[in-house]
Amino acid sequence: MKLIRFGAVGHEKPGVQLDNGTRIDVSNFAEDYTERFFETNGIERLQAWLEIHQNSCDVIAEDVRLGSPICRPSKLLCIGLNYAKHAAEAGMKLPKEPVLFFKSTTAIVGPNDDVVIPKESEKTDWEVELAVVIGKKMSYVPKGEVMNHIAGYVLHNDISERAFQLEREGQWCKGKGCDTFAPLGPFVATKDEIKDPNNLHLWLKLNGETMQDSSTSDFIFNIQEALSYISEFMTLLPGDVISTGTPFGVGMGLSPQRFLKPGDVMELGIEGLGVSKQQVKAYPGK
Repeated sequence: MKLIRFGAVGHEKPGVQLDNGTRIDVSNFAEDYTERFFETNGIERLQAWLEIHQNSCDVIAEDVRLGSPICRPSKLLCIGLNYAKHAAEAGMKLPKEPVLFFKSTTAIVGPNDDVVIPKESEKTDWEVELAVVIGKKMSYVPKGEVMNHIAGYVLHNDISERAFQLEREGQWCKGKGCDTFAPLGPFVATKDEIKDPNNLHLWLKLNGETMQDSSTSDFIFNIQEALSYISEFMTLLPGDVISTGTPFGVGMGLSPQRFLKPGDVMELGIEGLGVSKQQVKAYPGK
């Protein structure tokens, strides 16, 4: 099943994208895709509800805005330097343990919403990533049990301001959590739709030019290893989003380096998780 949310910013409703691409309104199910939804077997309950009510659900017009497919999660946690070739282009050693950082949940926007370059930014960058949506509470979960705690997967563009991240001292979160820096979607694909998350093609184009083209098979720490590791340090709650890192091809790694500017268009996708597209805008008044 593919979970979507649609409508104006701040007024999104839950929906489902069918296998034929049709999007339907399931707001009569009376639950948004929140922590409680995932915590209470919402996917299974929604599936049962659709077996009875699908034909009476309204079809969503193609021009209706898609929001983030998850109502603001308690955590948006990311893994840095998790692709071998990306670590090499960044000039960094392969990590011995997963590198973790938080991304502000206020950075979350819809899959096709604009990305706004922050004030004083000169090095805003792109990062296509596979993100995992937690389905069951996780604390000290062994690798062999991790898949039982996953609800699904979602496409994420981990927008990053490199000067804020690396040149302004302190933690990476300063360059990761700016408004609009976390486009999610177009949908959450439930885990039954993705056979092997550790072997998915992912890509990103900038103004039609392919910048990233890789596979999650280049992971340093695969999904099971990474999530088990994270659960040693904090409890992951249903609906939490864990982004698993980006492959080579980011602007920081190019020679000469290349960063986003107003008018640029990013298009990105992951096998089985659809495509998103964001236009880059200057901060208002800049």
